[in-house]
Amino acid sequence: MSEPSPVSTPGLTGKSGNIAPRLAAVLLAVALIAVIATTTPWHLIDLPKPDSALDFTAAEIARQNQFRHELLPWSTASWVLSLLVPLGIGFSPLGRRLYGAIKLRWYFAAPILVAGLGLLASVITVPTDIMAERVTRKYGLSTEDWALWLRDRAVNWLLMAIVLIAVALGLFAMARRWRTWWWASAAIAGAVLVLGVSFAYPVLVEPRFNDFTSLAPGPQRDQLLELAKQDGVPVKDVLVADASKRTTALNAYVSGFGSTRRLVVYDTLLKDAPPAQVRLVVAHELGHAAEDDVLHGTFIGALGAAFAVVLLRLLLGAKMSDPRRTALLLAMIVAGSTLAAPVQNLVSRRIEARADYHSLRLTNDPQDFADMQHQLSVTNISGLDPNRWRYWMFANHPTPPERIAMGRAWASGHGSVVPPLVQR
Repeated sequence: MSEPSPVSTPGLTGKSGNIAPRLAAVLLAVALIAVIATTTPWHLIDLPKPDSALDFTAAEIARQNQFRHELLPWSTASWVLSLLVPLGIGFSPLGRRLYGAIKLRWYFAAPILVAGLGLLASVITVPTDIMAERVTRKYGLSTEDWALWLRDRAVNWLLMAIVLIAVALGLFAMARRWRTWWWASAAIAGAVLVLGVSFAYPVLVEPRFNDFTSLAPGPQRDQLLELAKQDGVPVKDVLVADASKRTTALNAYVSGFGSTRRLVVYDTLLKDAPPAQVRLVVAHELGHAAEDDVLHGTFIGALGAAFAVVLLRLLLGAKMSDPRRTALLLAMIVAGSTLAAPVQNLVSRRIEARADYHSLRLTNDPQDFADMQHQLSVTNISGLDPNRWRYWMFANHPTPPERIAMGRAWASGHGSVVPPLVQR
């Protein structure tokens, strides 16, 4: 049977009971702002004004514009629906009614509601996601079959449900156990959870989507490992992901930290990009490793998680001990994540720009850098000039014209010239 709400304790929501969480919230906010402000590379090099017409032909620009014209209505609709489901249910009486309809103990009812709301959001967005997938197939960007597409959605839902169930159960259990000071232990637990997920992600999550093999012995492997040695970054292996079963996009990435850190390149990159451009992509990823960007992002995420928990305490007070607020909790998580996205993207763009700068310093090859950015953009059909709203909400990398402008500025500062690519 569903259980009644625990009785709140005196002072829990009163002014005196809020002094400690308010102080913690202020301290965590100051720490978060200070870390972001002092560790984010705000300025690396003076850049000329990006101009896509310098480096992309009219046909390439038209293709990108047409692709986004066809894709964005569906992807935007999916994004809006994925927000409306948890927000509409969580911030309305419907959330409590759904919880009440699950006639089980709270530690069963809360996970069922979390998983069910996630499944509902996933099912509702199926039509718009199918239309978006059809567009990516039309333009040759997606190669996966529908069975794999459905499997990926199911795995995504399951993994997200596991994380959110752990969060919900942990928060409710602590709030019911320690009525007044639950937020302190929950803030620490939230930070530890972010740290653990980031550390375990390469070995627990990534293999659910791709198979990884070591780059075959040969000149290219030797060159990349030598590049890492030259950069002073310990890399035991270069892994190749079988990305071609899903996409024709070119990419590489670094994930994890410590013993789980890995350098991964897409098989599509090795197949379709010249060795010089592969070298530059890897140099970019080595920049992330050299600066410990994953660990840096994890630390910011841990501070953010702790701050979010304290904010929940200030906003919900004694209600946090009531599992009937499960849908409300999910809605607040979604709302907070959405509101934080512009700041996260801003920091990410600066981090990515620093990795580009690192790539240029390590290779001193601005011409191939510009060629590489051009090919990545054309192959991946990247947005060349997104509107400001999309740029702030979704762009976690600089635009291709911005990245080419950096290569051009680097060349200018080191006695060489990168001419407009369309004139070559």
